[in-house]
Amino acid sequence: MAGIPVLNGSDLWENPGKFAADFHAAYSTFGFAYLENHRVGQSLIDAVFAANVAFHELPQAQKQAIELDANHRGFIRINSSIDVNSAHETITKPNQSESFMAMREEAIDPARYLSGPNRWPELPGFRDTLQSYMMEMEALADRLFAVAMTSLGAEMPQDFAPATLWLRLLYYPKRAADAPGDLYGSAPHNDFGCLTLLAQDDAGGLQVKAKGGGWIDVPPREGAFVVNVGDMLHRYSNGILRSTPHRVINRSGRARYSVPFFYDPSTAARVAPLPGTGAPRFLPQHFGDFLRRELGDAYAQHQNAEGLDL
Repeated sequence: MAGIPVLNGSDLWENPGKFAADFHAAYSTFGFAYLENHRVGQSLIDAVFAANVAFHELPQAQKQAIELDANHRGFIRINSSIDVNSAHETITKPNQSESFMAMREEAIDPARYLSGPNRWPELPGFRDTLQSYMMEMEALADRLFAVAMTSLGAEMPQDFAPATLWLRLLYYPKRAADAPGDLYGSAPHNDFGCLTLLAQDDAGGLQVKAKGGGWIDVPPREGAFVVNVGDMLHRYSNGILRSTPHRVINRSGRARYSVPFFYDPSTAARVAPLPGTGAPRFLPQHFGDFLRRELGDAYAQHQNAEGLDL
């Protein structure tokens, strides 16, 4: 893995056939790529980072007033989540980050896992900024996922929509010089969904695991998102598109901020290798049931969540 590929987002609209070929080449080998010329305005991205900083500068009591709920919305305290399901290390220490989590803004639907309204802080313009960003990012992710299907010669899964959306405002505090080697901002893991579109500041710290072992830095690239494939798109693609392990170690000597946007199937979807991708290598996986296990293992707020008969 000599370097992370760079995709030209202009081709996503102007030359989709070329973009589909480039997408397939990048994600069948690396699983990560930079996406330039993505048409999401820099002023909006800057506003989201300003909102990120403003939120994390709030008094702790004000953040904890909207602590994470059972629908996975709100404030996630530092030292409150451990990646116990990591396939890459035995993780014993919690991630050194805190975050604000928003999802699709909607009424609670008892038949659909994780539906509900967001928990917004009292910050002027915060809600409008995040909702505008989520709308732009969903449109971009819709386009990317459609091209992913084209690159596989497959049709859109019929039960994929409505996509499960997650927007996370992450803050990684300065890492102590004498911190142990297994104390991570984000421990080695694979993303469990379909697509992750990451905006990061200039602190660095993101690393991707190479096929042959070893970790490769993914430094910020001006004007570009870092986009990676998660486990569910790996499964849809029958293993053709790679879900690549990655981690965050904040060695910058200062705070790090990042904004990942996650684009996943509906919680009612059954994820299985798509027709046209070869003899199935994976059994069908109900995404909502999978999420209950994943979130229940990592967050106390989900450990008593009831399953749905789907």
